[in-house]
Formats: sequence, structure tokens, C-alpha cells
Amino acid sequence: MHQDFAKNLRLLCSYYKSVAEVCRRLKINRPQFNRYLSGRYKPSAHSLRRLCDFFGVEEHEILMPHSQFELLIQVRPKPQVAEEAHPEAEHMSLLQANSQGLEKYLGYYFEYHYSMAFPGKILRNLLCLERRGGGVYYQRTERLQQAPGERVFHSKYLGMAHLLADRIFLVDYESLTGNQITQTILIPTFKSRVGRLSGLRLGASASGERIPSCTRVVLEYLGRQVDIRRTLSLCSTFDADSGQISGAILNAIGNDMAPHEHHFRARHYF
Repeated sequence: MHQDFAKNLRLLCSYYKSVAEVCRRLKINRPQFNRYLSGRYKPSAHSLRRLCDFFGVEEHEILMPHSQFELLIQVRPKPQVAEEAHPEAEHMSLLQANSQGLEKYLGYYFEYHYSMAFPGKILRNLLCLERRGGGVYYQRTERLQQAPGERVFHSKYLGMAHLLADRIFLVDYESLTGNQITQTILIPTFKSRVGRLSGLRLGASASGERIPSCTRVVLEYLGRQVDIRRTLSLCSTFDADSGQISGAILNAIGNDMAPHEHHFRARHYF
């Protein structure tokens, strides 16, 4: 029986939130660790070394009679328990901190880009940016119809907006099917009023091919309040020569590349 070792180990564990936390940090099997705590088993030399390194004690110290070990721990500075790193929390903190500066962009937009599912067709979508709590979130609603009279398909993307180093990043997922994540990067406006924003959108085609694609995109600001039903009724799929899309927007979302361009780049909207 190894009661002194077990008592010493329980004392060291008391500086942590729980035994489960110790096992998680040590990456040790909980039932095996419980055997050490019960005094029924003594760890192997290798496992003992790991335990001592983790708790910051020497091997001969953790094997001392419990009364001596308890006195030793009392006179030493209390063990400093480092907080576990949580990458997800760090990421969310970064993203929420960088939602500042987006206030003037809140509201509704028409979004224009060439459809990834219906090549050659232009999509006009409805996008709404709104602040909720510490972040700026948005919803993009698509109405896809390849030709008049054909079935209309709907997609709803939910995401979060971030302003990082003078660029607006939109990251979202398709909430109805769960089969799509897209990223849009926009060039902000430096005017006092928001008009149109241009950028690039990266995603995968919703067609059977599921080809990763990149397309130029333009957001046209509509205001803080709109008639949702009326505005959605204006969203659809259009031919480039339908007369429904302005020439300036057609030029901004065209996916051609100039001879001197080596990368597919967004176009500044003038």
C-alpha cells in the first residue's frame, strides 16, 4: 500500500479545479490515475517522473511521509497553476474585438455576383448586417431560379463580420443544408456614407461538381430599414443582358483578368 504517496498526490491535485483537469492536462487515463489516488498502485518510474515534472516536485519528495510533505508544500510558494490555453476562445476574442468600426455598415444590402451553381447567371441576394452583443452578424438570403417559370431554390447563409486592417471579412455557412462555408473579403469605403462595396467571394459550387470557385462581388447599400418581403421579391437570378443590372455593377463583378494580372483580384469600385 502506498498511502503516503496517495495522500501527497491528492494534496497536489487540490491546487487544481478537479482531478479531471489534472488527468486532461497530463493526458493520463482517469481510472489508472484513480488507482494512484487510492493508494492501491504506485506508478512506474516513467509515470512517476511525469507526475513530478507536472507538479514541480522531486521524486523523493512525493514519496515522503504525508506530514513531512504537507509541511514542505506549506513553506514553499504555492504552485502556480497556469490556465489552459483555449484557442477557440482566443480566436473569438480577436474576432469580437475587430467588429468595432463596422457601425456605419450595419443595414441591408443587395449582393451581386456570378452564380457558382448556374454559370453565366448573376445573383442578386439580400444581405443584412446587424450588431448582436459584442459582434456583428449577418444573414444572406439567396433565391436561385435558372429560368423564369422554373423552380425557385432558397439558401440562407449565417455568419460574422470582422474589420481587420482596413478590410471587411465575412465568414458564413449555409444553414439550411449545412454543405457550404464561404468567405467574402470587401474593400471598405472611406466616405462618410456607404454606397457600394466590392470584393471577392470564395466558396464551392452547390451543383453536383462542388468545384471550389472564386467570384467578384458587389454589395449595394439599401439602408437600415427595408420592406423585407418586397426587397426579397427583387432577388433572383438574372442574365447579364437582362437590363436588370446596372453597367457599373456588371463591370465590377465581371470575372475577366487583364493580360498583366497574375492573380484574380477584387476591383476597386469608383
